[in-house]
Amino acid sequence: MASQVSENTPLLPETGYSQAAASRLPDHTIKDEESGSKWLNAGFGTTRTAEAKLLAWNGAPLMLTSVLQNSFNVTTAIVAGHLGSSELAALALATMTTNVTGLAVYEGLATSLDTLCSQAYGGRNEKMVGLHMQRMIYFLWLVTIPIGAVWLCSPWILGAIVPEKDVAILAGSYLRIYLIGAPGFATFEAGKRFVQAQGIFTPSLLVLLVTAPLNILLNWIFVWKLGWALQGAAAAISTTNLVQPILLLLYVRFAIPHSLQCWPGFSWNAFKNWGPMVRLAVPGILTVEAEWLAWDILTFSSAHLGKTYLAAQSVLYNTSVLMYHLPMPASIAASTRIGNLIGSGALDAARVAVTAYYFVFSGIGLFNLSFLVAMKDVIPRIFSNDLDVRNVVSLVMPICAAFQLVDSTTSLCNGLLRGLGIQYIGAWANLVVYYGFSIPVSLYLTFGPPHLGLWGLWIGPAAGLAAVTIIDSIFIKRISWKKCVEEARRRSE
Repeated sequence: MASQVSENTPLLPETGYSQAAASRLPDHTIKDEESGSKWLNAGFGTTRTAEAKLLAWNGAPLMLTSVLQNSFNVTTAIVAGHLGSSELAALALATMTTNVTGLAVYEGLATSLDTLCSQAYGGRNEKMVGLHMQRMIYFLWLVTIPIGAVWLCSPWILGAIVPEKDVAILAGSYLRIYLIGAPGFATFEAGKRFVQAQGIFTPSLLVLLVTAPLNILLNWIFVWKLGWALQGAAAAISTTNLVQPILLLLYVRFAIPHSLQCWPGFSWNAFKNWGPMVRLAVPGILTVEAEWLAWDILTFSSAHLGKTYLAAQSVLYNTSVLMYHLPMPASIAASTRIGNLIGSGALDAARVAVTAYYFVFSGIGLFNLSFLVAMKDVIPRIFSNDLDVRNVVSLVMPICAAFQLVDSTTSLCNGLLRGLGIQYIGAWANLVVYYGFSIPVSLYLTFGPPHLGLWGLWIGPAAGLAAVTIIDSIFIKRISWKKCVEEARRRSE
């Protein structure tokens, strides 16, 4: 592989997997040590340095994309914080509810495309990339129906859970307006995977460069000029979510028409053979839901510490999510790369890439940790005018910073599992660790004899993610990668 990479650098060599091409090569050049197969690793070599460079090149636009997309929530949190502590507390409840009952569902299901689309493209079955995306869009629209029912009833649901009834009602009104933009969010999540599987990572970034400032402008108009308060912030983010897939479609159609090689046209086949997609989507949603629902439980628990602690938890959570949008998009680039390599049968190259990625993601985690420690007294002032809220956030920020290191390595493991098509391992690890260990430890440290407050709430997940990283890494090392290649071939047939 060339050491210089760009967006035009192919993810796979032109001599990538094809049975016909492999049959014309000498046996010793393509025989894989693990499987002995004569079509693996045909004409493909790479190095850890080259893989790190390619990950950096592909991951950088995804990181900016993810940060800009999360800026919608950060903007809303800042707006709510300056409206008042009640609005900030209501936003904390609304954000956790949208995450666990909606956005986690969309993102979890869409992660199956990280496997399906990347492996199909790596296996040179381009039209399947677009077909997989179509199926996922229809699937996400379908699940919006039960999601919408929950959000419409959220004032009563939240009112029965949290002691602050006025905060629950305010959060419920936010969710009802947020629902308007949900289909747009879902479509954009699927659309991003369509171009990413082809190694094109800038379209979603360019869309966000337009919509992020648009979201700020709409917040200014709806919240301050029209006086819609927190409901105005919900209207702003809903409008932005609806605009995003439209801009992405226009960009793909007119700026990168060559990517339409992977578009099979609208087909009734998109309503058939959902089995492989669902089998991969269910572990994906369990992986995301296990973590997000755990945070939902902890946030609801923080409400019992008082409104100040709930508002502080909102600041800490939004800060942590913002920092997560560095390793998470890099994990998407990693899963796409591994999926392409697995789809082409290049096992040796995939192993080299995985080794390089562990070093890269450890560096990302250390950067996030150092940044939050350095900014522990600055960040609270950005989010809130309340001195008590600021003091709590500054006190808890160091453990939030430590959390970032293991969050980064776990993101990598989840990305590798998706690329290999074995995300069910991550799903089970998250479920067992979070609900068998992290949450009990957090609740005990917070409300039990130690009485550590928000410190206790953050210690449990940090320790849990460290355990998940270890468990996932063991499986990634020991799993039969040859079987992963065979499964990838079957999905693309």
